[in-house]
Amino acid sequence: MAEDFYSLLGVSRGASADEIKRAYRKRARELHPDANPGNSEAEAKFKEVSRAYEVLSDPNKKARYDQFGEAGVGGGGGASGDPFGMGDIFDAFFGGGSPFGGGSQRGSGGPPRGQDVETVANVAFEEAVFGVQSAVRVKTAVSCEDCGGSGARAGTKASTCSECRGSGQVRRVRQSMLGQIVTMNVCARCSGMGQMIDSPCASCRGDGRVIKEMQYTVDIPAGIASGQTLRLNGKGAVGVRGGPSGDLYVHVRVADHHTYHREDDDLVTDVVVSIAQAALGTELTLSTLDGDEVLVVPSGTQFGREFVLKGRGVPRLSQGGRSRGNLRVRMVVEVPTKMSDDERELLRKLAAARGEHVADSDGGLFSKIKSAFS
Repeated sequence: MAEDFYSLLGVSRGASADEIKRAYRKRARELHPDANPGNSEAEAKFKEVSRAYEVLSDPNKKARYDQFGEAGVGGGGGASGDPFGMGDIFDAFFGGGSPFGGGSQRGSGGPPRGQDVETVANVAFEEAVFGVQSAVRVKTAVSCEDCGGSGARAGTKASTCSECRGSGQVRRVRQSMLGQIVTMNVCARCSGMGQMIDSPCASCRGDGRVIKEMQYTVDIPAGIASGQTLRLNGKGAVGVRGGPSGDLYVHVRVADHHTYHREDDDLVTDVVVSIAQAALGTELTLSTLDGDEVLVVPSGTQFGREFVLKGRGVPRLSQGGRSRGNLRVRMVVEVPTKMSDDERELLRKLAAARGEHVADSDGGLFSKIKSAFS
């Protein structure tokens, strides 16, 4: 049994249109083939999620799905894609429009909007922090240069469909048990375009568009995080025969940094100091993304202590980069594992001065512990 569309997106049946859209974007990023190369299971799930969003984002389809399940939007029952003939009843009692909203299955004739396109932009850690212009390449549908997007061979032009007279829809009247039924269906002769191509362009075969690899420059804003998505309006696939273009969605993938990692808008790093440096204090040169900083480590610094450099973190994307998070430096006190005899003797003298019990120089304490557990 097919999985419920709401479950596929991870939303409740009462979810708003915005919640459904946000859920789809999240699931699409997780399952997109670019993020799961060679994973056929993720690709199949990505298609299911896309189908679920296609239905739930359309008020008319969503209403039919809520009432009849997937059979109500499967399009297997007739020319109108309404397997229960409910459209005929709506036409009879509501003047051709569904009471759920959304109107007829298709509006007036004309070229449809092109598909949205998705891609991934890989950026370095520093580029995500400070912003960068990144070039992305996508294979997409672009307007055919030979016919100017019309689909007609040079020197010719499209003609008005004689069946629907340019409306893209055909009005049909038939009798039913309820009386005379008037329906509006997509014109089968022109596929709802309203026009016919008598002499198709040889380059695009009458489609008005061809597939081409395009390069776009994307402004990656300062403070963006890995997994966030940017939208370039009108940079998706161009529609058939001059139809409006879809949008390009760019999923940002940020590389790891060898020193820093990100926690919300803060940058965090660990700095290793010796026992002597932590006990007596020291000054260190800290290499930050903004340049070198002198870090003063006071005497008596404990393992895990944090030093905060305010305003040296990641620009806050929600505030347009007008403020930044902090840079947090965590101290790691390193205990030496290999020491010379002189170093061991110095530590024993320190322990004696502080009244602390340590192992004998011949390892007697550890020998006793070992024998106790043998």
